[in-house]
Amino acid sequence: MMRRAGWNISVSERSYFPAVNDDELEIVLLRAQEIPRYVMDGVLDAGITGHDNVLENDAKIYEICELIYSKATSRPYRWVLAVPKGSEIKSPQDLEGKRIATELVNVTRRYLEKHGVNAEVEFSWGATEVKVPSLVDAIVEGTETGATLRAHGLEIIDELLASTTRFIANNHSWDDAWKREKLTNMATLLKGAMQAEGKVGLKMNVPRKALEQISRMLPAMQTPTISPLSDESWVALEIIADESKVRDLIPLLLR
Repeated sequence: MMRRAGWNISVSERSYFPAVNDDELEIVLLRAQEIPRYVMDGVLDAGITGHDNVLENDAKIYEICELIYSKATSRPYRWVLAVPKGSEIKSPQDLEGKRIATELVNVTRRYLEKHGVNAEVEFSWGATEVKVPSLVDAIVEGTETGATLRAHGLEIIDELLASTTRFIANNHSWDDAWKREKLTNMATLLKGAMQAEGKVGLKMNVPRKALEQISRMLPAMQTPTISPLSDESWVALEIIADESKVRDLIPLLLR
């Protein structure tokens, strides 16, 4: 994402401080779960992390923008309550007195409190899916598609949170005019890079008399850009389209 937005980042295998082609930036690589706390405390001016991590840390930060992307899809990362198929647990209320494993302990505890349920919540260091039913009664786990949960014989009975990636800033850093301008410019470039993913630009010269017919064929994001040429019987036409549609569109246009 950073590279598409114009920053070339060189990561060394043994360094958590990669080089970047921007003298105004110093980058540090951290676990996403840690970033909200360091940003809130002012150790970092800004960071990119999940909204789930902000909530888990109860971090008081300034949210600059949302960046919708995840590991497998462009859908939000969902934190769900899952139990073994056939379990007697059918709703949050059935968790009373039960044991739940999760990496999102604080969010889960607030969820249970909201539903008036008293249950034991333990932190999971990973491989949470394999802990039910032998070690715990239920899990709260993050998923994009639900495929891993289904593969382990689990079913989702509720969704706690839909999380997307956020660009966040320390509140004092955001109050600094220079830093705010820098971060705002970065947000513009990052959002542009995300929006441009999977899109391509098409340019073509078309006969003016065929313009209306060709325009109807184009899956443009918005009205195509049309420019005159020196030959008044022709025009230049530009569009932005989904890359997946271009392979079928180009042969159609050449007919």
